[in-house]
Amino acid sequence: MRLSSTSLFAIPALIWGSTFFVIKFQLGEVDPTWSVSYRFVLAGVILLIYSKLRKLNLNFSSREHLRMALQGSLLFGFNYWFVYIAEQELVSALVAVMFSCIIFLNVFFGRIFLKKLAEKKVYIGALLGILGTLLLFRQELLGLGKADFKAFHLTICFVSVIIASLGNIASAFNQKKSMPVIQTNAFGMLYGGIIIAIMALVTGSEMSIDISFSYLSSLLYLSIFGSIIAFGSYLTLIGKIGADKAGYVLLVIPVIAVSLSVVFEDYLFGWHLIVGMILILGGNIIVLKK
Repeated sequence: MRLSSTSLFAIPALIWGSTFFVIKFQLGEVDPTWSVSYRFVLAGVILLIYSKLRKLNLNFSSREHLRMALQGSLLFGFNYWFVYIAEQELVSALVAVMFSCIIFLNVFFGRIFLKKLAEKKVYIGALLGILGTLLLFRQELLGLGKADFKAFHLTICFVSVIIASLGNIASAFNQKKSMPVIQTNAFGMLYGGIIIAIMALVTGSEMSIDISFSYLSSLLYLSIFGSIIAFGSYLTLIGKIGADKAGYVLLVIPVIAVSLSVVFEDYLFGWHLIVGMILILGGNIIVLKK
């Protein structure tokens, strides 16, 4: 992917800004576990076929396959399984804004696993991010005792962000080991989809498929654009400038996602939502500012 850092930044920002809303078309008749599995198995197969046609190296050691399986299970498996579950109750805009907090987690986990030192400004930015998140979900937090079902989805959303950040770190580690992004994504997505399919079987989720235009078209969009193209660009960007700075992509995503929610989900702003979003984005800017 011989693209400039600007292009690598713009592609996932624009695509992922829409995918949080498109995921809504995957919810309903098909269990979320199977929808996630279909998405990434399809994306993995397409990428493997592409790699084969391009005659890219597909020979990896067993240890490298384990690393790809770890990246896949985190970034393409459990992360999205939880996102799909969370979006059954939460507006897609809220989930998108929540994911911008991954910047703080990327820095935190980068310090632990990649030995990258965090600057003091990170802690200031993280504090603003936490305050913003509390304001953003003020209504949900105040009603925890009255709406346990929604509280469950809120918790699931937090967990998905943590898992996604660990997946980012796994990808950065694999690239430090000179593992190519395209092939690593191909196997990672396939492994992630298979692992989630196994989870579906273990949990007794009924395997089904929705043949409606909205479901199949959204599945193709999420598999090709939301998975192959966006992740390929984003993870390449991580390899070029680091997981903490690449997280800047997630500053743009909430703006696009919120705009779509206002138009299509009747999402209304309140003072706490506006202030919360400003605090989160402001904290991210402080962390990433040179």
